[in-house]
Amino acid sequence: MANKACARDHRSWGRYPKIRQQKVVPVYWRDDQIDLSAIDGTILPYGLGRSYGDSCQNEGGTLIDIAPLNRMIAFDEDAGLLRCEAGVSLADILKVIVPRGWFLPTTPGTKFVTIGGAIANDVHGKNHHVAGTFGRHVTQFELLRSNGERLICSPEQNAEMYRATIGGLGLTGLILWAEFKLRRVPGPFIASEQIRFRNVDEFFDISAESEHRFEYTVAWVDCLAAGKQLGRGLFMRGNHAWPNKVPGKKAGQRSLFTVPVDLPWFALNMVTARVFNTALYHSQLGKSKRKVVPYDSFFYPLDMIHEWNRLYGSPGFIQYQFVIPFDHDRSAIKSIFKQISDSGVLSLLSVLKVFGDVPSPGMLSFPRPGVTLALDFPVRGQHTLDLLDRLDRVVQDEGGAIYPAKDSRMSAQGFQSFYPQWQDFSQYVDPKFSSSFWRRVTRTTE
Repeated sequence: MANKACARDHRSWGRYPKIRQQKVVPVYWRDDQIDLSAIDGTILPYGLGRSYGDSCQNEGGTLIDIAPLNRMIAFDEDAGLLRCEAGVSLADILKVIVPRGWFLPTTPGTKFVTIGGAIANDVHGKNHHVAGTFGRHVTQFELLRSNGERLICSPEQNAEMYRATIGGLGLTGLILWAEFKLRRVPGPFIASEQIRFRNVDEFFDISAESEHRFEYTVAWVDCLAAGKQLGRGLFMRGNHAWPNKVPGKKAGQRSLFTVPVDLPWFALNMVTARVFNTALYHSQLGKSKRKVVPYDSFFYPLDMIHEWNRLYGSPGFIQYQFVIPFDHDRSAIKSIFKQISDSGVLSLLSVLKVFGDVPSPGMLSFPRPGVTLALDFPVRGQHTLDLLDRLDRVVQDEGGAIYPAKDSRMSAQGFQSFYPQWQDFSQYVDPKFSSSFWRRVTRTTE
């Protein structure tokens, strides 16, 4: 078991930057006397490696592999309270709860993340405007500090450590188990509607109209479109549906396949990207399309392709996600779309959504009221990095923030501007815990 755990690929999902000089120590039993202080150097918990940048990396230090902590502990089916170890994945939880009429309170775009990772990054989903972040639904967890102290953290008990750990990037200690609230659903299907929109203005109009009628909203955007079609795309919205069965459709897992090798870096270029985006935009003939779909295909379309990060080739890719305040002024997001379109920098997947005003409990939580855009950029050298530096400045000027779970290159000055509460948070960081991200963004900037 130890060899199997250590044989896993412990890189980040974006595989950029390249960090390999680190030891891996798996943890198997939550009740063991785990002596973190005996490990040389700094340590950092590591789950399933779906953080895109270096917040899950610890160059020169040790990763604590929590994947073997994968046992369910208790499930109160009447109250919808689930307690499980930190290494249990959302995929494993869904297998248990969906047949019983329950669902995750919120979920990111992949189910291959652990509960420990979901808390450490305070993940959000398509229902942020009504449900907020994952951390908002966490009732308690147990945290192991490097001095051997075990803390039960909840909104009432060790409340400040609870707030620091939610969205705390795994730096406050090792989460051993967690308990959180589920939500009732009428069945395993989603009644969905997909609407084609012609530009950014139309996106915001549809989003505002959908906000009170649909629990889940999100949009794909063609970032290469320009002019009157700037920000065109497809808007997806949906609600949990009542049928337990839909003829011809399976509610369970979809068949998966794996990208076997890294694609050559030149396979993705502006020509192939434009063809892909144009084909996707025009794949829907009418203005809107309604259908009932399994939850799996609605929430996790990319999960059907295992190792899809290999599509970006050996250099890897950067996922860049920001949020900026949105007060019916659409000029900032239009400016960003125009900069991307004019830059000649290749961007493939682009996801646009409006966050609601449900507050996050975490000190360093990323979501806040505003509009958020996530983009995938293949690493193509300095030209890509220069564009992202320019976008950073726009985000900073607008009072927004970059998502640490997806970051791999923002400056220390940028981070400290986006998260002015970082110094308050620092007092809760375990002295033995660190990450490549944390060391980079907390450098002295004067």
